[in-house]
Amino acid sequence: MISIFYKSIFYLTNFGITNLINMKNRLKFSIGLLTICMIFISSCEQKKGKGFYVDKTLLSNTEVCAFPDAVTYEIFPQSFADTNNDGIGDINGITQKLGYLQNLGIKAIWLMPIMPSPSYHKYDVVDYKDVHPNYGDLPTFKKMVQEAHNHDIKIIIDLIINHTSDQHPWFLESKKGKDNPYRDYYIWATKTQIDSISSMEKEATGDSDNITQWHDSEGSEEKYYGYFTGQMPDLNYDNPAVREEVINIGKFWLEEVGVDGFRMDAAKHIYEDHRVTDNVEWWKSFKASMRKIKPDVYIVGEVWDKSDFIAPFTEGLPAMFNFDMAFSILESVKREKNVSAYIEGSAWEVDENTTLTSAYLTTMAKYQAVTDDFQDAVFLSNHDQNRIMSMLDNNLEKAGLASAILLSLPGTPYIYYGEEIGMRGKKPDENIREPFLWDTKENDQFRTKWEEAIHSTDNTVDPVSVQLENSHSLLNQYIALIQLRNRSKALTSGELVEYQTKAPGLLVFIRKYEKEEVLVIHNLSEKIQNIEIPKRFENILFSSRNTSLKQGDQVQVSPYESVFVQSEK
Repeated sequence: MISIFYKSIFYLTNFGITNLINMKNRLKFSIGLLTICMIFISSCEQKKGKGFYVDKTLLSNTEVCAFPDAVTYEIFPQSFADTNNDGIGDINGITQKLGYLQNLGIKAIWLMPIMPSPSYHKYDVVDYKDVHPNYGDLPTFKKMVQEAHNHDIKIIIDLIINHTSDQHPWFLESKKGKDNPYRDYYIWATKTQIDSISSMEKEATGDSDNITQWHDSEGSEEKYYGYFTGQMPDLNYDNPAVREEVINIGKFWLEEVGVDGFRMDAAKHIYEDHRVTDNVEWWKSFKASMRKIKPDVYIVGEVWDKSDFIAPFTEGLPAMFNFDMAFSILESVKREKNVSAYIEGSAWEVDENTTLTSAYLTTMAKYQAVTDDFQDAVFLSNHDQNRIMSMLDNNLEKAGLASAILLSLPGTPYIYYGEEIGMRGKKPDENIREPFLWDTKENDQFRTKWEEAIHSTDNTVDPVSVQLENSHSLLNQYIALIQLRNRSKALTSGELVEYQTKAPGLLVFIRKYEKEEVLVIHNLSEKIQNIEIPKRFENILFSSRNTSLKQGDQVQVSPYESVFVQSEK
């Protein structure tokens, strides 16, 4: 195209020069040159794509979503926004960025641990009723909660009750001897007892790469149990006093601080993994106690295992993270084929013979057979996993496709901070929790400095300020998709109906709420795909690339494009 452009310029220029005395020909020269330029520019625009498209006339004028059907945003406070220039993110930083989060369209924030702890990640607590001093204090946190509520945003905090820090006062007392009143707050056993009830080592799993679960205590013939590490001794839930302490901790945060719910870390391991019934009974008790305090409390659990193992937990945990769905989205986008994936040991396996939607419906049927009091929690990646952008080889088109799949699914979609601007990251864990990029480095007053970023730098990721100015950026696509979802009953509260297609490169399903239906089409492949759709789907509601064509009952979908088609109501 460029060579044709220059040849045309050369021809028209010569044509014009040899006919300068002829005004009529000079006019033809000008018109011809302008025409060639417009054709060239138009061709370039088509090659780059036209950005996303939303037909707002098809949507409700007001938001129709209500949490937990709305989007939740996961924040690692240490990396999010620093307001006192100590290099560490803080609670005031979250408060100051509530406007950004409200504009993004999210309705809840999940905060990774905020309580005092000796580690940077704070998953080993030393005081359950306070805020880490690096982040602020309890009054500052209460103010943030109130401001979030003023922005129509709920606050969910990480509650780490499987274990404490080995520096927690309870454990320091427990170590003092068998007669100490806090001894039975933890699990102690001699080598002989361990051999009869357990084993010294365990297998590495997706939520713990540690294999040593019994740990030495200086001056004691007994060892203590710590599933994750020796710095994180497990609490003894066979002790009624421990159960009462944990209930009181939940009560404190709901009543005195005003949070809206909890993300329950390591929910599978409250009792040893083989004691499933005991684990489920505990969570049923915890849920009932929290609902007495706050009837609409939101509780979401982390249980890394197969769906058959997870199903009984739904009785006690009314929401759980869908790891199978996360890996199904990842593998479908990577392979450019509609596949499913499922947890297997410390990783996951791919099933190329079962589609993403078919696997999802099978899983939901298992859970609904146990209880109808359940809300799925879907996500792409989180603080324990390599970031989705890096897993997709930093392919921006595929990252946009993955986000569109996530935000078109039922349940509560979770966004890991920075996902919306394409932040990158691969383990170790510090490198998937790098500082958020608000502005170019020289202008970024909020960027944290607690660690030097390796993956998400100014050379690899456009910050928020730059992406907001680019109407076709990944960030603006996230905003458009979330706001679209918030104004569509079908996309927020509708059921998922499987839609059969023979094209392996297409992921297609229907979201249906009463008479409102949206046909969701995701082209996973690098090729243009044509699909015949039912006549009732009339209007294109959303197109991620604005290049889809609808002619009668046929829709042409560009490579890596997502298209939502709404039915006549």
